[in-house]
Amino acid sequence: MATKVKTTFFCQNCGTQYAKWQGQCNACKEWNTIAEELIQKPEKSDWKPAASPTKRVSKPLKINDIDVSEDARLNTLDSEFNRVLGGGIVPGSLTLLGGEPGIGKSTLLLQISLKLPYKTLYVSGEESQKQIKMRAERINPETSNCYILTETKTQNIFKQIQDLEPDIVIIDSIQTLHSDYIESSSGSISQIKECTTELIKFAKETATPVILIGHITKEGHIAGPKILEHMVDTVLQFEGDRNHVFRILRANKNRFGSTNELGIYEMQGSGLREVSNPSEILISKKDEELSGNAIAATLEGMRPLMIEVQALVSTAVYGTPQRSATGFNAKRLNMLLAVLEKRAGFRLGAKDVFLNITGGITVDDPAIDLAVIAAILSSNEDEALQRDFCFAAEVGLSGEIRPVQRIEQRILEAEKLGFSAIFVSKYNKMSLKSPKIKIQRISKIEDLVDFIV
Repeated sequence: MATKVKTTFFCQNCGTQYAKWQGQCNACKEWNTIAEELIQKPEKSDWKPAASPTKRVSKPLKINDIDVSEDARLNTLDSEFNRVLGGGIVPGSLTLLGGEPGIGKSTLLLQISLKLPYKTLYVSGEESQKQIKMRAERINPETSNCYILTETKTQNIFKQIQDLEPDIVIIDSIQTLHSDYIESSSGSISQIKECTTELIKFAKETATPVILIGHITKEGHIAGPKILEHMVDTVLQFEGDRNHVFRILRANKNRFGSTNELGIYEMQGSGLREVSNPSEILISKKDEELSGNAIAATLEGMRPLMIEVQALVSTAVYGTPQRSATGFNAKRLNMLLAVLEKRAGFRLGAKDVFLNITGGITVDDPAIDLAVIAAILSSNEDEALQRDFCFAAEVGLSGEIRPVQRIEQRILEAEKLGFSAIFVSKYNKMSLKSPKIKIQRISKIEDLVDFIV
């Protein structure tokens, strides 16, 4: 007897399911995103035989009786990756890594899998074993713990996992997988949800961590239903400009650590190199002092960074002056320009102002306000700031210099890199004993103008 074909309708934007087609999705309000998909669900068999010795039977335990000592984090031997994850890979966790095409997602995870001291299964649905071998020889030719499997059907993948029993599983990518329990094509809403559900069940039952690579849409979001990001434990974003060599790894979601941490890599011919001191690469090397440059002491998670802020102020050629910011909030730039004009008396309303954060990174730390103001004043007066000055303070609408958090960490980073003076808020409380760097305390924007102009 032929099996009845079942169909349902999914919104391709948010994954909401409907019994029949309609023009607009009620959940995300997008038009013409609902498509019909085939669904056929025979009785599922477990991903492993029921008699498997590693099968775990869940039962309720008092929270004080739960032992976490045996499930220590797995060290990836990659300090940047460990930092972003919160100290290493948690056993039984599901991690999703997203990024633009060609940014280096597969290179990063292949490089990590080649370095891991654990038995690793790298499953690829996009490249052949020979292609991966060619890339692996370029990155790390000597390794014996990494196994390569080219497969897209989840049932076959689980069969190989059962035979190999790896410590870590890497899937490249989740959009290429398909399950026999769903009739629709790979990459569809229903296939992504089903394959992810099967991988979550496997990871939680065996305490084996799984890392997934996910494609992104043209808007920059993970392709597939939004529920995919809710299902996994950690969502990592790998970003950067393909025209630059630096890549940034961020955690958009992390159930086992902070989401403020940042990992920085440099793309080289032999793979991705960890950048242990990003302040050196974010500050450009110059033989002569130039106007419009200021150094800011910022924080990304627990890591202090020294970044260079560049500003260019010029007379507006056209009627309406331009305001452009790269790596900095344009609305905040307009606010700081208004503060300069109102509180310090600088007439910048008829001038073009361009601002750039070097290194291709985006910073939203309000502590770089003072450096932005200093760079704009320096360019406007065409007077170069001293190369060994740096800034760490927020600027308020009334022109006051506001304190920022963890100022001592910023000061120590500036001192370590050889800066002679740092400008901070007068109201910052600190307990540093005899620092080598001069701490210049200021309370309002006019104090900064006196130093620069």
